[in-house]
Amino acid sequence: MRKSEEQILVFLELHPSSSSKEIHDGCGFEHAYSTTKRVLVRLREMDYIVAEGQLKGTRYTLSPSYHVVREIDLDSYFVQEIDDRQITDSFNWNLIENILPEIRLFSEEEAALLDDLQLQYVENIKSLQESQYKKELERLAIDLSWKSSQIEGNTYSLLETERLLKEKETAEGKTKDEATMLLNHKDALDFILENPDYLSPLEVSKIEDVHSILIKELGVDRNIRSRRVGISGTNYKPLDNEHQIREALGKMCDLVNSREGVFDKAFLLLLLLSYIQAFNDGNKRTARIVSNACLIHYHHCPISFRTVDSIQYKMALLIFYEQNNISAFKKIFIDQFKFAVETYF
Repeated sequence: MRKSEEQILVFLELHPSSSSKEIHDGCGFEHAYSTTKRVLVRLREMDYIVAEGQLKGTRYTLSPSYHVVREIDLDSYFVQEIDDRQITDSFNWNLIENILPEIRLFSEEEAALLDDLQLQYVENIKSLQESQYKKELERLAIDLSWKSSQIEGNTYSLLETERLLKEKETAEGKTKDEATMLLNHKDALDFILENPDYLSPLEVSKIEDVHSILIKELGVDRNIRSRRVGISGTNYKPLDNEHQIREALGKMCDLVNSREGVFDKAFLLLLLLSYIQAFNDGNKRTARIVSNACLIHYHHCPISFRTVDSIQYKMALLIFYEQNNISAFKKIFIDQFKFAVETYF
């Protein structure tokens, strides 16, 4: 973000409902007043600020979505130790009930990029024979199974994963649970591909079904958890009441079903299933599969997450848990969608 933009945002946090002239003078800008007005237009396009009134009576204030979409640098944020960070340490009902339903998740520029990539995907698959398309989809499924498991600490390499999923050949020195985790991913993806409409409309029971496939034979309890769970690396505490967890999942389903944009739906599923932490284990794996199920249902390119850095992925989620801010995770989502379109199809 440019320095002038940061200065305006800081000023408006302290002085809401200011005119453009008050902002220009208050920030002590040396550049022309017309430049400040152009910066204000840019900030409105980014959904960081809103304007009320007309002409000389126009007043600016931070938008309701500002704290959710503003850019946060991962490295700078995590300089502070876990106990020194000022965070929202409990589940924010207002986020899912009032904030996310009202805000624009992707800026105009981001939405245009995603739409262009989707059009590129549609054009690419037109030239593929059915056998070629299935081969690329299989390649993506192997990559997704590997990366999704690696994010959770699985030590199989990509090559070992390919051998396991194609030839059922387990790798030496690896645990049975690691192989089971990978095979479960493949089973969950196969289920989605065979039943592309299963999760539409989205329902809690259907999410539980996907989770059950992902955790079978791993010694993990099925269905909504009934005890407290902690998340390493953060003081954020998810809901610990089974009825509240089910209620939060229901509200998430309502929110996702109400959104028109496919990317909005898929992105919200990635974030909120991880945030709610409805199960004793397998929450992020379920989020990645269910999000991809949404993309597949609407004939959008699925995402493998193959090139995402596992630590960066976890850090971006922690920022959402602690600050309810989507900026870092949104960048991962956009980058990985771009990678999938350009790599597989």
